[in-house]
Amino acid sequence: MRILTIGATGDQGHPLLERLQKAGMTPVAALRNPDAFAGTVFADVETVKADLYDEASMISAAKGTDAIAAHLPFVFDKEQAGVLGQNIAAAARANNLRKIVFNTSCFVAEEDIGNPAHDGRREIERHIMESGIPYAIFEPKVFMDNMIRMWSKPSIVNNAIFAYPAAPDLKISWVCLDDVAAFMVEALEREDLPSGRYAIGGPEPLVGDQVAAILSEAAGKDVTFRSLSPDEFASAMSLLVTGSADVVPNSVYDGMASFYRFYNTQPVSPLIADTEAMAASFSIQPTSLQEWAARQDWSNPGDPALAIRMAGAQ
Repeated sequence: MRILTIGATGDQGHPLLERLQKAGMTPVAALRNPDAFAGTVFADVETVKADLYDEASMISAAKGTDAIAAHLPFVFDKEQAGVLGQNIAAAARANNLRKIVFNTSCFVAEEDIGNPAHDGRREIERHIMESGIPYAIFEPKVFMDNMIRMWSKPSIVNNAIFAYPAAPDLKISWVCLDDVAAFMVEALEREDLPSGRYAIGGPEPLVGDQVAAILSEAAGKDVTFRSLSPDEFASAMSLLVTGSADVVPNSVYDGMASFYRFYNTQPVSPLIADTEAMAASFSIQPTSLQEWAARQDWSNPGDPALAIRMAGAQ
């Protein structure tokens, strides 16, 4: 199977490319710059030029492929996000593809919550579900790999602090990106899987202090959890990336904070995975945080995915 892979240069795309190749499938990375993988570990991956916001471009990019596997950037405009969904659906219909597999990259509620990034995800889902093409939409909880990104790992490695915008009692079923990729590949392989939205997460819900204890064991030092307010988190992210701690309204940083304002104020955490429902539909046994953390290099504060992510931004 040839799989048009959207979002291939991003953090979530890397394990998907690897999983597709291991499964004997051929990923075809849809890129703004088809040469973005040159000089990286994915230099052998087939690429095609594509503009996610141009329907004709997406239809052309999907020619000769069998299915679409997509990760999409967060768009802080519901209508603009809908264009992404419309163009993916159009590309699948025009080429009579077998399936669309979409990773929302976040929890998705049953209704809009007033966060344009979240509500835009629901709009993308709607277009995929109405496309007439079989689909599997994966709604993961929170990624373990967030802990090894440039805005989190240096604090763990250099200061022994796991700082995150989660309330002290917020339970999260952390899931690793490799497992998300495994779910997506299984969905592509199985013709018997009913079209649907599938919430996925790790095997156990953990609060911040429990995460810190696991990181302490993996890193060989006493790591402490620091619960950031969503506003503190947004300000720190803005400072890291832009050099200014001021958070612009409706910016990506404000939008990220909005997600955690919602999570932290719910009477029951929406970030707890239903492992029984997952096991009833899929063969994947999610990796525990202990297993994942033990595989990471906690002596180096660098983000292992940064080089390829920056190549994709060119």
